[in-house]
Amino acid sequence: MRILSAASALPPHRYPQNVLRDALKLFWGSRLENPRLLDRLWANSGVETRHLARPLADYYSLDTFGKANNAWIEAAEELGSTAICRALAAAGREISEVGALIFVSITGISSPSIDARLINKMGLPGNLRRIPVFGLGCVGGAAGIARAADCIRGYPEQIAVLLSVELCSLTMQHADLSIANQISMALFADGAAAVVIGGDMVDGAGPCIVDTRSSFYPGTLDAMGWAISESGFRIVLSPEVPNVIRDHVGHDVDAFLSEHGLTRADIGCWILHTGGPKILQATQEALEIPESAIAASWEMLRRTGNLSSASVLLVLEEIMTRRRPPAGTWSVLAAMGPGFCSELVLLRW
Repeated sequence: MRILSAASALPPHRYPQNVLRDALKLFWGSRLENPRLLDRLWANSGVETRHLARPLADYYSLDTFGKANNAWIEAAEELGSTAICRALAAAGREISEVGALIFVSITGISSPSIDARLINKMGLPGNLRRIPVFGLGCVGGAAGIARAADCIRGYPEQIAVLLSVELCSLTMQHADLSIANQISMALFADGAAAVVIGGDMVDGAGPCIVDTRSSFYPGTLDAMGWAISESGFRIVLSPEVPNVIRDHVGHDVDAFLSEHGLTRADIGCWILHTGGPKILQATQEALEIPESAIAASWEMLRRTGNLSSASVLLVLEEIMTRRRPPAGTWSVLAAMGPGFCSELVLLRW
């Protein structure tokens, strides 16, 4: 199996970080007890610009879960269809060739799901195998690649499309002034990404998917996720997340690579989810690699912020289109998310 292409679609509403920070401070006003703390959190976010699903002024009126979720559905259809079209074009494939569609998101809900809506919108095949996935969070992009590979293993002549749409801004909790939400508001943003994966009988020039590995860490349910209530999705974000990464990721990667006779020293290209500065630093420490080894992840964090499940797919796109390693290079694509869990994909270019 092979990754044939990766393509993103970002909303047109792009803002510098300081504009978003000042708008949030104005909105919260006197309810914000320590504006200097918010300034410090945002200054340390590592983010310079972000894209939002709606113009900034619209967010004041999105004061119920229903309103925000309706906006999510509308934007998810538009960005999702654009990302799929771009990915198929980059792979030189037609809509009619898609045999499976995996849709991943954690920032909104819809039934029929977005993948069903896209069949109508795009004219996708009516007999494609659909797998809508909710709840994986930041790990969803890597897990989606693994599930797409599983999906077409028995159909080697077909292609599968993974679509991730994350519109994190539409989960904004107007009344939540917690530190976790202030950090979330500084990091997360909006966008979509699609990946086209071809079976063994499909020609293509992208990296081969050699193997995948899922790891779940018992007793860490409270590390990250949503507290879901009448107001929608409220962020759960423990300061222990970097420690969980340091405790587990190095061991997981070593065990995974050893099954293929490899070590970390054999990996010439790391494709990591842009969780935020503390997450990237913890991952570097766990893997004992320099910042330069994940320069693409740091760059995408600066450009787009954290797009949850879509983030690692934007890093993949960046590497496939602008930083492609030499043929034969071993690569690990990795992401972590609620559970707490991790997903690893071993690639060979």
